[in-house]
Amino acid sequence: MAGRIEDYALIGDLQTAALVGRNGSIDWLCFPRFDSPSCFGALLGTEEHGRWLLAPVGATECTSRSYNGDNLVLETLWETPTGTVKVIDFMPQRDATPDVIRIVEGVSGSVEMRGEIQLRFDYGRVVPWVRRTDHHRVAVAGPDSVWIREHPSIRSYGKDFTTVAEFTVHAGDRIPTVLSWLPSHYTAPPRQDAEKSLKETLDGWHEWAAKIRYQGPYRDLVTRSMIVLKALTYQPTGGIVAAVTSSLPEEIGGVRNWDYRFCWLRDSTMTLSALVRGGCIEEAAAWRLWLLRAVAGDPADLQIMYGVGGERRLAEQIADWLPGYEDSTPVRFGNAAVAQLQLDVYGEVVDTLHTALQAGIPMERAAWGLVKALMSFLEDHWHEPDEGLWEVRGRRRHFVHSKIMCWVAFDRALKMAETTGLPAPLDRWRTIRDTIHKDICTKGYNSALGTFTQYYGGKTLDAATLFVATTGFLPPDDPRVVGTVEAVRDHLVHNGFVHRYSTAAADGAKAAVDGLTGREGAFLACSFWLADALVAIGREAEACALFEQVAAISNDLGLISEEWDPEAKRQLGNTPQAFTHVALVNTAFLLAQGQG
Repeated sequence: MAGRIEDYALIGDLQTAALVGRNGSIDWLCFPRFDSPSCFGALLGTEEHGRWLLAPVGATECTSRSYNGDNLVLETLWETPTGTVKVIDFMPQRDATPDVIRIVEGVSGSVEMRGEIQLRFDYGRVVPWVRRTDHHRVAVAGPDSVWIREHPSIRSYGKDFTTVAEFTVHAGDRIPTVLSWLPSHYTAPPRQDAEKSLKETLDGWHEWAAKIRYQGPYRDLVTRSMIVLKALTYQPTGGIVAAVTSSLPEEIGGVRNWDYRFCWLRDSTMTLSALVRGGCIEEAAAWRLWLLRAVAGDPADLQIMYGVGGERRLAEQIADWLPGYEDSTPVRFGNAAVAQLQLDVYGEVVDTLHTALQAGIPMERAAWGLVKALMSFLEDHWHEPDEGLWEVRGRRRHFVHSKIMCWVAFDRALKMAETTGLPAPLDRWRTIRDTIHKDICTKGYNSALGTFTQYYGGKTLDAATLFVATTGFLPPDDPRVVGTVEAVRDHLVHNGFVHRYSTAAADGAKAAVDGLTGREGAFLACSFWLADALVAIGREAEACALFEQVAAISNDLGLISEEWDPEAKRQLGNTPQAFTHVALVNTAFLLAQGQG
């Protein structure tokens, strides 16, 4: 059985990543990209769906673990009756092949160790054929091959389609195992010097982390979150995935299980803002270029998400051979929301380019041509209903957040045109911006409730309406802004954490607005948004308390998933979640400004 979501540590090579449990088992790893099929998939099933266990014989949970500084080199300590041992796990930034390296270091005494490598390709469906060759074990099936190079002191053998290793580690020993992926038609991966790779990995991460710019009381939280964002970056293209996992549930045993190994336009402005604020201008520029490449083409074909290379076809499939995390089914790979209409993404793309311009990243004429094309499309379609920010699978509605982001698109496009002098129909854009503003204030605000609502004519609330306080849509001291912030705080906060919206049926409907059954945990990014909105209306102390409460539920390594179950007190959803870490960074910088 997989561990709790917060039990997992992250290691990665900026093209894919693995999750390592407290029990010493790598339960999730996809080769060669984040969105490739897994070769270790026990996270969504059992050990029979693939894992790599490395731990003292008979041990079930480590004594302690930590990263070796500001990096992704994981050190797991095991104290046993006969001695103490440390396991060092990391993935070197890729040269030719993706590698996972595990070094067992004897700290004191002697410890009997056991390793079990169960490779299962194609999300746990395919058992590879394993053979020995030139001091390697080679597992091959279809397009995939994995090469395992063990230290001479390790005695390994095959049992029940598992490579079992047994060895004793003494004080002062350092015993490495290197696992490398290669397309199966290649002959062999280059040999890795584990100790040299470790030094290069540590040096590379420390050099990168040293440029993180933050002056405030939450340095460790901000630094770890920035490292997570870097780890979620697909280095060849600059795309940033929402998470490294798929189908971790928003409710244990529920159906809200989605694949998040893609790049969402929804995240773009906040992600670029976090990168810029953190001093990661190179990564911000790469993310912007990925965005421009991904959205290039007919504005009518703009998608809400893309693959790490800008791929558009992300068809959703049900993996009925997997029992799911703690029996949460269905397990999904791919994401059908890719076909939805979400008008807010037009605002997010334009706002991202405006944020980049403010950060000193110039606006090319070709990029400006794309902006004008997006605005032309939005001019004709902003008044339509859509599926909205939260990708509802119910009917389309006039979601207030979508309309706010349409207003943002015209507002930021105007600002960029005025700043750069690039040609634009300024008068027409101003007219449309003002028309959208009036439409939202007339149809999206419920004067009886004193708040903006989730959709036109409705009475339900949505945490996304907090953007009225942070986008400049209205002055922060406007009573409608204050009323909305207070309504979200009073009605969407449960046990101290903010939920996106109510999952119960309302306004006379037979089903929830999202068209799904069950419920979900508190959406952690929304709690940070509420903190931002509280700062905007002058309630910094309340915002600071909320920030610290939410940040406190990160695991012992500073990692946070998508959601939180305030009753069971456990993390939910895919992990680590870029949206959550981005929101944490932006709020931390906002609070630091007030405290400075």
